[in-house]
Amino acid sequence: MIKLYNFLPPGNCYKVRLLLTQLDIPFEKIEVNILKGESRTLEFLAKNPNGRVPVLKTQSGQYLAESNAIIFYFSEGTQFLPSDSFLRAQVLQWLFFEQYSHEPFIATSRFWITYLGKAEEYTEALEQKRAPGYAALAVMEKHLQQHSFFVGEQYSIADICLFAYTHVAHEGNFDLTGFPAIQAWIKRVEAQPLQISIDR
Repeated sequence: MIKLYNFLPPGNCYKVRLLLTQLDIPFEKIEVNILKGESRTLEFLAKNPNGRVPVLKTQSGQYLAESNAIIFYFSEGTQFLPSDSFLRAQVLQWLFFEQYSHEPFIATSRFWITYLGKAEEYTEALEQKRAPGYAALAVMEKHLQQHSFFVGEQYSIADICLFAYTHVAHEGNFDLTGFPAIQAWIKRVEAQPLQISIDR
């Protein structure tokens, strides 16, 4: 059985759990509490020198880090990744967008506020993240005004990667009230088979 070195709260770990569950792939969850420094031990750094979760150990004993790389790996040959080369490139476009333009602002704000409980301490830094976070949401909103899902009008790992932190954006003090297309898309994603809650 494959092993997933994982911490429950982060959306980056949630993405992988969600896809594996929807693909009905059994896996063993190994909890790595990043708040206690467990991803910085020598034992863990031997698995991922970058000291971050999630990390996947394949059945053959190979390690793979970075959430979007992991979900791309497992989506190959499934309905979650288009076979058309241009559509596949569009999926990658959204995966890169999520990690560069979305996650650093929305996910980081959520982590500081909800999991570290340091909203006051990070007041200035949080304020700096508001504009680029809302800018990312605006890009998503504009796209979803014309499309049901992010690529090819079909649910894919592009939706999984963006859903992970968007549906809990309020935990980072991002208000989705002004983004009706995103709200409708969240409901469509939540209606997919074998949806799992963020705290599973």
